[in-house]
Amino acid sequence: MRQIVLDTETTGLRPEEGHRIIEVGCVELVNRKLTGNNFHYYINPNREIDAGAIQVHGITNDFLKDKPPFSKIARELLDYLSGAELIIHNAPFDVGFLDSEFKLTRGGYKPISSYCGILDTLPMARKKHAGQRNTLDALCKRYAVDNTRRELHGALMDASLLAHVYLAMTGGQGNFFDSVGESQEQSRQAAGAEVQKVLTSDLTILYADGAELEQHQAYLKDLDKKNACLWLAAGDSKDN
Repeated sequence: MRQIVLDTETTGLRPEEGHRIIEVGCVELVNRKLTGNNFHYYINPNREIDAGAIQVHGITNDFLKDKPPFSKIARELLDYLSGAELIIHNAPFDVGFLDSEFKLTRGGYKPISSYCGILDTLPMARKKHAGQRNTLDALCKRYAVDNTRRELHGALMDASLLAHVYLAMTGGQGNFFDSVGESQEQSRQAAGAEVQKVLTSDLTILYADGAELEQHQAYLKDLDKKNACLWLAAGDSKDN
């Protein structure tokens, strides 16, 4: 099974407002193993990047001046993605931008879902961790994925982090806890067997003699003067 973990960075939030992709990063998984066959491009959007977007990803207009436009990498990207399952965190955002970019090339491309399956890890995480934060950073912390180098968003870095989160999130955590529960049950059964062994074994029972019983009764009566002694009352009732 071939899966591509994909992320993009953009000039802004909405393609319908003319915003464009400026970075695309993809990490390949084959049979749930990272292959190193990744795909990464910075892209010249031919428009200004919103100041708020620059604060998120740190990519500037000057940096992108000599980068190719999306139309130059469209066919290479589609050849790389075709036939795979795309794994994306908040897929409608990235898929919306990809569909917009392919349409702008006027190359007769269909929506990306015509070429690939799409798996959105955000609703998956929300279902698995209801009521908790499910941003990529939160998931990295939850699944012990090291994101200490992630000072700013970056498409290739975020795709790599998401790949590790996805593998951890779908990697049989339930089986692990099942095995822990099974081990605890086995321990309880073993302890119960040991107790049963003691109860059914030949034990030597030592009974208190008369003098010891008198000392015990005197102690209970002395205790009863200070506070009501339940053991003394129980003993009197039994004796009567």
